[in-house]
Amino acid sequence: MHLVLLLLSFAVILAGALLFTNAVEWLGHRLQLGEGAVGSVLAAVGTAMPETLVAIVALIGAQEGSDQVAIGAIVGAPFLLGTLAMGLVGLFAYLYRERRAQGLALDAHRETLERDLLFFLGFFALSLALSWGAPAALRIPVGVLALAAYPLYIRRTLARGGDVQEHATLDPLVFERRPERRMSPSAGLAALQLLVGLGAMVGGAHLFVEELLKIAGDLGIEAVVLALILAPLATELPEKVNSFFWVREGKDSLALGNITGAMVFQSTIPFGIGLLFTDWALSANAALSVALGLAGGVLAYAALHRRGRFELSAVLAWFVLYAAFIVVVAVSA
Repeated sequence: MHLVLLLLSFAVILAGALLFTNAVEWLGHRLQLGEGAVGSVLAAVGTAMPETLVAIVALIGAQEGSDQVAIGAIVGAPFLLGTLAMGLVGLFAYLYRERRAQGLALDAHRETLERDLLFFLGFFALSLALSWGAPAALRIPVGVLALAAYPLYIRRTLARGGDVQEHATLDPLVFERRPERRMSPSAGLAALQLLVGLGAMVGGAHLFVEELLKIAGDLGIEAVVLALILAPLATELPEKVNSFFWVREGKDSLALGNITGAMVFQSTIPFGIGLLFTDWALSANAALSVALGLAGGVLAYAALHRRGRFELSAVLAWFVLYAAFIVVVAVSA
C-alpha cells in the first residue's frame, strides 16, 4: 500500500509541475519579468519552500536530535540541487539534444546564471567554514548577513533578469478555457493556476515524504540519513521536474534558474535560520555533503557559465558526486 501511495503522490507532483511551469511562464510574461528572473525568483522560491519548512518544523519541535535533523535538511537540499538535480537537467538536455533548437549549447541569461552560482558558492562555503560549531558572536552576525543578502539578490535579479519570454514560445494557459483568451489570459488567472500547481506539488511532496519515511522506517534508516538524503530527495527533486520540462523545450533560463535560484535561496534563508537557532556543528556526513555540493556548484560554473554548454563529462561528474556521498553514508551507517 505504501508503494501505491508513493506512486500516486509522484503522479500528483507531476501534474502540479505541469500546471506550475505553464502558469509561471505566463505570470512572468504578464509582469514583464526577464526569463532569468522568472526562473531564479518566481519558480525557485515557490518550489524551495517545502524543504525549508522541513528544517523549520524540526527546529520548532525541539525534540532530542532535532537540531541535527534541521541542519541535515538545510545542507542536504543545496547539495542535491548542485549534484543530482544538475546532472538530471544535463541528462535531459543531452537526451533531447535533437529536439532542442540550440542542441547542447546553453541558451540562458549568463548574468543571472553567474550571479546565482556566485551567491550560492559564497554562502554555501561559509556554511562549511563555520561547521565546527562557531560561537554565537560569530554565528549570529553571519546569520543576519545571510538573511539580508537574499532580498538584495532578489532586487538585482529582478532588475537584471534578461529579456521577457516571447509570446510565441508560450503554450496556452491550462486554466483558461475560453478559446479566444487562451493566448491572452489575465495575470490573476495565471496566479490562480500557479497556486493550484504549487499546492499540488507541496501536497504530493508531503505524501511522498510520509510514505517514503514509512518505508525507510521499516528498513531501519536513521533520522539524520533521512534529513540528508531522503528529505531533500522527496521535497526538492520532484518539484524540479519543472526544470526537466523546460530544458526539454530548450528554455534553459527557466530550467537552470529554477535550480540555481533555489540553490541561492537554500544557501541564504535556511542557512541564516540555522546559524541563528542552532550551534551549527555539522556531522562528518553533513560537512561532506556541503563539500560535494560546492564541487557541483564549481562544476556548474565551469561547464555552464564558462563553456556555455551541457557536456556529457560534466553530467557524469554531477552524478558521481551524488553517488559518492550515498556510498560514504551507506558504508558509515
